[in-house]
Amino acid sequence: MMSNTLEIGAAYVRVSTDDQAELSPDAQIRVIRDAAKADGFIIPEEYVFMEKKGISGRKADNRPEFQKMIAVAKSQSPAPFKRLYLWKFSRFARNQEESIFYKGILRKKCGIEIKSVSEPIAEGMFGRLIETIIEWFDEYYSINLSGEVLRGMSEKALRNGYQSSPCLGYQAVGDGKPYIIDEAEYAIVEFIFGYYHDGHDLTSVARECNRRGYRTRRGNPFERRTIDRILRNRFYVGTVEWNGIRFQGTHETRPSVTDLFQDNLDRLTREFRPIHRREVSSCRHWLSGLLVCGTCGASLSLNVSNNQKKRPDAFQCWKYAKGFHSDSCSIAVRKAETFVLESLERVLETEEVEFEYNKPSDEKVSGEQAAIDAALSRLVVKESRIHDAYENGVDSLEEYRANKLRLQAEREHLNQELKRLASQEDDIPLSVRKAQLIENIRSAHALISNPEVDFEAKGAALRRIVKKIIYHRSESRMELHYYI
Repeated sequence: MMSNTLEIGAAYVRVSTDDQAELSPDAQIRVIRDAAKADGFIIPEEYVFMEKKGISGRKADNRPEFQKMIAVAKSQSPAPFKRLYLWKFSRFARNQEESIFYKGILRKKCGIEIKSVSEPIAEGMFGRLIETIIEWFDEYYSINLSGEVLRGMSEKALRNGYQSSPCLGYQAVGDGKPYIIDEAEYAIVEFIFGYYHDGHDLTSVARECNRRGYRTRRGNPFERRTIDRILRNRFYVGTVEWNGIRFQGTHETRPSVTDLFQDNLDRLTREFRPIHRREVSSCRHWLSGLLVCGTCGASLSLNVSNNQKKRPDAFQCWKYAKGFHSDSCSIAVRKAETFVLESLERVLETEEVEFEYNKPSDEKVSGEQAAIDAALSRLVVKESRIHDAYENGVDSLEEYRANKLRLQAEREHLNQELKRLASQEDDIPLSVRKAQLIENIRSAHALISNPEVDFEAKGAALRRIVKKIIYHRSESRMELHYYI
């Protein structure tokens, strides 16, 4: 192929960490450039696509330089380079499905040849067969390697090696050596164990940690279950666990935690009573699911008290109960019931009410609307995918624009269909709707006021007229959102 004018080529380089015979990136580039020069190709620096060391070849989405190489190849027609050089076919992909897909793009759509400098194969169908066999072997090697790694990790754990992610308060040092204490984080652990041991519950501990500005190992606020996991983690008393393998570690532990661990664990066991959990479908109170916190918008959950004289049943914001925010938004059950009944009675007395109209629809219209809503939801996913394809360099700017215009046209058509369905609604006077709502409120009030009616029936009656109830504790005010 030697001629007076050199053709433009490209190189894709990825170094495997599991192959001891692997050439270094610089050595791969040197060998590739020598092979390209012998073929009559030159590889400019901008067409050398080199991944950072240790990036896996199992998934193309995780390889930025690979995605950049595909994008450059598709950026113009004809492609800016005619041949892609690899050190081995396994550098291109270790997933045969992705290998076939991306090689198809390069060869069929871009007209680019692909050559492995260390695995020369013949041209034509026989050469493609050999290449496919190599791909099969590379994928088998990759899958087999995962099993070998897992066996190696298991063996390491059996030999008392440390390899799991360090918990809060510890840092890994590598090579399976015992973890060392991170003083700043360990101080948080000591506070959690001590504060819980002093009698505070899990929610109070989480709330106090957040108030002090403490964060979990991943930088998130503390919540009830986070505190529970820390208090139950036996790593803090020297026990190391990995994938069902347990051994007594040699990492440092301190009495400030170990002396409190068993007492805290015993208390956690005593206070955990799953037998009293209710079924999700049961209605604990006819206001359950309707009350909303005016501070954060979360639902108010019912807290049943064991001592009604000392502390009666109340609704409490679940985010406050989990320790997410410091402002309590609680209201006694009797007070909430009184608020709601007074609101219903006020409407019946004055016949003045603001409400939202939810259009009733027949089965056919409802089905069409559901289908359009589903199509609009799928459009959101499609728009996200074409944007990601453009951001990752898989699609060019022109392809992205074309796809975006196509989806916009589809969205406009669906919105027109929604308007058409809405226009089929009968023109019912507002006064008629209001009268119907007041009649529904009258029926609901009669049911809710009757002590013989169970919570299920009361809750169903209230939900037919009220969408949600926002409680503003600072103003001692409830906001009922009526609808018909």
